[in-house]
Amino acid sequence: MPQVQYGTTTIDYELLHMKRKDLKITVDLVNGVQVAAPEEASMETIEKGIKQRASWIKSKLRDMEQVHTPSFKKEYVSGEKFPYLGRHYRLKVHKEAVPTPALKFHQGKFIAIVPRDWEYEHVEKVLEAKLIQWYRDHGIVKVKERAEIYEEILGVSPNSLQLRTQHKRWGTCTPNGDIYLNWRIVMAPVSVIDYVIVHELAHLIIPEHNEKFWNVVQSVLFDYEKNKKWLRVHGMELHTIGS
Repeated sequence: MPQVQYGTTTIDYELLHMKRKDLKITVDLVNGVQVAAPEEASMETIEKGIKQRASWIKSKLRDMEQVHTPSFKKEYVSGEKFPYLGRHYRLKVHKEAVPTPALKFHQGKFIAIVPRDWEYEHVEKVLEAKLIQWYRDHGIVKVKERAEIYEEILGVSPNSLQLRTQHKRWGTCTPNGDIYLNWRIVMAPVSVIDYVIVHELAHLIIPEHNEKFWNVVQSVLFDYEKNKKWLRVHGMELHTIGS
């Protein structure tokens, strides 16, 4: 893996030569520092471009050091805890002589009933699917309830508001005014959900992430940066359910 020395910092990066006109640098948890360069770019040009953005790269790497990355998936056994609206609730699994499984939330617990003769792998697959559906069914009600508050404050109304599977985004606002939120966001605290909702509603006013956009967000949520940071630090913890 190539490296660039910037002061006392060594920056390791992955180099990709592509058909493009300029240098593109990305930093994320999965790929680390990745540099996409024009096919004809020299190493001197590439290293110069990296050094010019070295401060930004170091800042992104520091941010990633704070990220909580769980090393395990949730288990679908009695005693396991699952988050919803920032709180954690235990799962209780009952094996009974039933033909089909069932999952419900009752008295502060997730209660699952599964056929007595099912192997764990089958239980895991089915209960995970049922839990995800529970999150989507109950979460959309809460999300729409919260969205109505901020729609009135901002004077906007999305064309639609839906929960979807999104692997790299917490929310999306389309040019047509449709807002899609990652269903996993309903596991987060309500203040974080509010931030994601306001963020997407603000795009109905200002499409770009510029100063005016962030002023709109801050006009509604003065402490939005706290919740933005929560997502950056804890967001990966919400990916222990589903693929």
